[in-house]
Amino acid sequence: MTDRWSRIALRLWVALVLLFLFIPMAIIFLYAFNSSKIEAWPIEGLTLTWIKMTINDAEVVSALRLSVEVALTTTALALVLGSCAAFAIRRTAFFGRDAVNFLFVLPLALPGIITGVALHSFFGYGGILLSIWTIIVGHTTFCIVVVYNNVLARLRRTQGSLLEAAMDLGASGFQTFRDITLPLISTSIIAGAMLAFALSFDEIIVTTFTAGAQNTLPIWIFAQIRNGQRLPEVNVVVSFVILVTIIPVLIAARLTGGSGTSRVPAAR
Repeated sequence: MTDRWSRIALRLWVALVLLFLFIPMAIIFLYAFNSSKIEAWPIEGLTLTWIKMTINDAEVVSALRLSVEVALTTTALALVLGSCAAFAIRRTAFFGRDAVNFLFVLPLALPGIITGVALHSFFGYGGILLSIWTIIVGHTTFCIVVVYNNVLARLRRTQGSLLEAAMDLGASGFQTFRDITLPLISTSIIAGAMLAFALSFDEIIVTTFTAGAQNTLPIWIFAQIRNGQRLPEVNVVVSFVILVTIIPVLIAARLTGGSGTSRVPAAR
């Protein structure tokens, strides 16, 4: 009887936590279709006016384009750097490896404002003008971590006997990587890329310190919330950002659920 009530209490607690997290998001989605400019509950009615207005807003479209460009470039850089770092840490032994591993993970543990201030000071000291490239550098510093962690975790679960068997059969290093290693880690790479894209797309703190005159979507949202004049459009944009952020995270969670061993090609 005690175990039964414990399970019921645990499920009730989980349900309350999920409601606490997702009810505000659901309300934002409803406000995006609210026929009134006033955010009051219950809403007066439903309309597509704000969505049409947002789509036709050149400022929003420009901010969205810049955010997507930054996120895609950041994801590409994080994929290359994070994957190479994971291979180096896992496959080689050298003095200070644990310290290097700690330094790779540190940017994600630090508050965003510390990373932003540090990067802003570095760019100012070096005489580097703030631009889209400084935003990309700032985002890459913490997006590398999610790719690195995903690939490293998968490499740690990879059976070394598979690689040894491929080499014993005469496969070169490139063939072993192409036919064995890459299929094993492919889902972790894709998951890391999606998480990096989602993390970069909605990052505001680091962007604020490294953007200069560049207007990305998070900065636009922050500015309009402070002004309080275009809240219906803000609700539409925030709803879009939530979707763009949640969908890659869900896909990444789905991909990382398997071990990846089944993806190794069958022997021919």
